[in-house]
Amino acid sequence: MPDSHDTLALPADLGAIPLALQWIEDLAERLGWPPRVTFGLTLSLDEALTNVVTYAFDPPGPGTPAITVSCQADDTRIKIELRDNGRPYDPTAGDPPSLVACLDEAQVGGHGVRLMRHYLDTLDYRHQDGWNCLTLVMTIA
Repeated sequence: MPDSHDTLALPADLGAIPLALQWIEDLAERLGWPPRVTFGLTLSLDEALTNVVTYAFDPPGPGTPAITVSCQADDTRIKIELRDNGRPYDPTAGDPPSLVACLDEAQVGGHGVRLMRHYLDTLDYRHQDGWNCLTLVMTIA
C-alpha cells in the first residue's frame, strides 16, 4: 500500500458523522485495509466524533465551530487525528466505568472509550493552540 495522507473538513453537527464514516470506509477500500482494521477504526471514529458534535460546541463558543479528520496510512500503521475547536475535553483522562453484571447497574458514559481502547493500539489527547486533538492509531497486522 502506498503512503497516504487524506483530510476531511466537517460541519460541527450530527451530519458530520455519516460523512466521516463514509470517508473512512472509502479510504479503507481504496487502501485495502483488512476488515478487522476497518471495523475498529470506523467504530472508534464514530464514537469520538459523536462525542465531539454532541458536547464540544454546546453552548456555542466564540468563533466558527470547526472539525477536521486526517488520516495517515502506510503498510504497517494507520493514524487518524480528529481535531475540533470546541470546549477542551480529554476523553482519555480517567478510567472507564467498571463492567457490570446487569444493565440496571450500568453507568452512563465512558463505555465508548473502553471500546476504542480495545480496538486501537494508541488513543492520545492533547489540547494545542485552541484545538482538541484526538489521535487514534491502529497497526495493520
